[in-house]
Amino acid sequence: MARTLTIKKTLIAGAIGSTVIAALGFVTLAPSEPARAQWTVFDPSNYSQNILTAARTLEQINNQIRMLQNQAQSLTNQAKNLTTISFPELQALQQTMQQIDQLMDQAQGIQFKVASLDQQFRSLYPDSSAQSLTTSQQVQSARTRMDTARAAFAQTMAVQAQVVENIAADQAALTGIVARSQSAEGALQASQATNQLLALVAKQQFQVQTLMAAQYRAEAIERANQAQSRSDARSASTKFLGSGRAYTPH
Repeated sequence: MARTLTIKKTLIAGAIGSTVIAALGFVTLAPSEPARAQWTVFDPSNYSQNILTAARTLEQINNQIRMLQNQAQSLTNQAKNLTTISFPELQALQQTMQQIDQLMDQAQGIQFKVASLDQQFRSLYPDSSAQSLTTSQQVQSARTRMDTARAAFAQTMAVQAQVVENIAADQAALTGIVARSQSAEGALQASQATNQLLALVAKQQFQVQTLMAAQYRAEAIERANQAQSRSDARSASTKFLGSGRAYTPH
């Protein structure tokens, strides 16, 4: 009977051991696959590399943006340098010079023309020794010279008056040109404003030269009249005195 109890204990212990082993095997094999599916793997080195790559890409984009902005600014500056400015005073300057030219063309007796100057001068101031003039011819010639001198001084005063009138217009033109020069945006506008100022200065110099020419012409005619008057007086004295021998009555 004791032997029977021993066999039973051995069988029960073997059954329990087999059950524990089977249970452990089930626990080991069954949940192993779902456990790996529930965990997420994190790689710090890969994450840092991705951040560094993104930062470098952003820096490149910013550099490209700055380059485009610089190019746009350069194009804007070039456009300003090519922008022109108007010169409305040019027509007024030309008109004033035309007015002075018209006054100079009204010269009487001796005109401002080289081709006809010599002939006109000889007509007004003949050589008394080479040509004998009657008294009436001498009077007529003297009157013509006097009229020519009077017309020359009148023309000089007309040119002076026109130059004085142009001064007010020149002041307005100067104000407009200086204003555009100060507001010039590019190199071309600044250069054009400078050229406009030079044009105004040149116009004023032309006016002064024209005025001097008219003044010198009037003075030259007056001196020529004086010289011709002295020459005519000597000729008249010589004609009146004759040979210089005293009159001998018969």
